[in-house]
Amino acid sequence: MMTEEKIIEIKNRSKELLSKAGVVITAEEFDSMEVVDFGFGKPEILGLQIIVYVNNSRYCAKELILLPGQTCAQHKHGPLGPDNPGKMETFRCRWGEVYLMVPGEPTEQLKVKIPEFRKQYFTIFHQIILTPGKQYTVEPDTFHWFQAGPDGAVVSEFSSPSFDEKDIFLDPDVIRVPK
Repeated sequence: MMTEEKIIEIKNRSKELLSKAGVVITAEEFDSMEVVDFGFGKPEILGLQIIVYVNNSRYCAKELILLPGQTCAQHKHGPLGPDNPGKMETFRCRWGEVYLMVPGEPTEQLKVKIPEFRKQYFTIFHQIILTPGKQYTVEPDTFHWFQAGPDGAVVSEFSSPSFDEKDIFLDPDVIRVPK
């Protein structure tokens, strides 16, 4: 479990990265920033920060902020009903470098460093490198994971409606939304 001091420290570091990216946020957005640690209490290794600008029945827009080397656990957005195949999302890098892993032929020269304490739950290694201005769309029901480069990263996410509590993680011990 993270202390309040740790959460504030990570939020402040994330705000610095947003500033480097030229992304201005309001005090309300800062306060609402989610610091995700997936239930492991090691947010700088396995975690990310999220600001949700809008999430309604038609679309969602978020800012994802990753500290240097910070990793988002492997997951997918599965079907939500007969007429909903799951969330489709486009990641657009605003600042830094992010290594997005998707299904496909494994990349030989990986830039990622897999978190050792959960390495068995990272199984796809086709690497897409996103730098400022580059984007990639992940189709619904597709496993993916990502990691910031050595300076951190700011990534805008545009998607169909988001239901984070329904995300499917390969790691059975992940807690995405604390109870």
